[in-house]
Amino acid sequence: MLGNLDAAPQAGDWIKDTSEATFMADVVEASQEVPVIVDFWAPWCGPCKQLGPALEAAVTAAKGKVKMVKVNVDENQNIAAQLRIQSIPTVYAFFQGQPVDAFQGALPPSELKTFVEKLAAMGGDDGLGAALDEAETMLSEGALADAAEVFAAVLAEEPENARALGGLARVQIAAGSLDQAEALINNAPASIATSQEVEAARAQLALARQAENAGPVDELRAVLADQPDNHQARFDLAKALHAKGDVAGAIDELLDLFRRDRDWNEGAAKTQLFTIFEALKPNDPLVSKGRRRLSSMIFA
Repeated sequence: MLGNLDAAPQAGDWIKDTSEATFMADVVEASQEVPVIVDFWAPWCGPCKQLGPALEAAVTAAKGKVKMVKVNVDENQNIAAQLRIQSIPTVYAFFQGQPVDAFQGALPPSELKTFVEKLAAMGGDDGLGAALDEAETMLSEGALADAAEVFAAVLAEEPENARALGGLARVQIAAGSLDQAEALINNAPASIATSQEVEAARAQLALARQAENAGPVDELRAVLADQPDNHQARFDLAKALHAKGDVAGAIDELLDLFRRDRDWNEGAAKTQLFTIFEALKPNDPLVSKGRRRLSSMIFA
């Protein structure tokens, strides 16, 4: 898997000139794999000299998720006529053999970046999604070193990949390297710092920190048997249960605490519940069930 991640094409493979003889292969056939941008230009066209380099820069930044083909209309008039090119520069985008987008004239770099990113999204993620799925499986099975290697490889390809950064942080948490996980989360790029994946890792880190000081479950249960309204003991029991992996039990105790006194310790039960929900996957049944039960209490 890691070998596939490292086998990215070189920039020379992403941008090329084409002709009438090679247009089908360079554009129509190539677009079956990734989106292909076709830049219609001419040496005498002033705006073309502005657009071309800026578009090439945006395509290069996409690192192979989009390709670019340049067509000199003076030398390839049949292609220009078939696509009804009325003025230049004109840019077409092809995907899976069909035109999917186009524009005329020079655009500012920010709009070119958006244009290229939208096309890159059409073409998928160059296998990174499959790699992340595999890493998640490794993590769930306890193969922490293997999972960390894949998450790190994806981050090397895409430093702003929230799923990879959050995954690597969760591996470090599972390995007990809480300080490393905290440093990774705190230094997340601003563009992904508040993403669901990074927030989930941050919540898991908070719960792991609590687990370091969790009390004995049996002793806390004994305290509650004698003092059922001891809210601190119930809160501590929830933390201890979570530390032992009994997430459902922890949620039950926190919901019971919220039912008894929702305002205790500035709403600590509700806050802790939200931390647990955040740390779980959004589609985890414990999240939907727990949120429903909490909502029924709030609006009762």
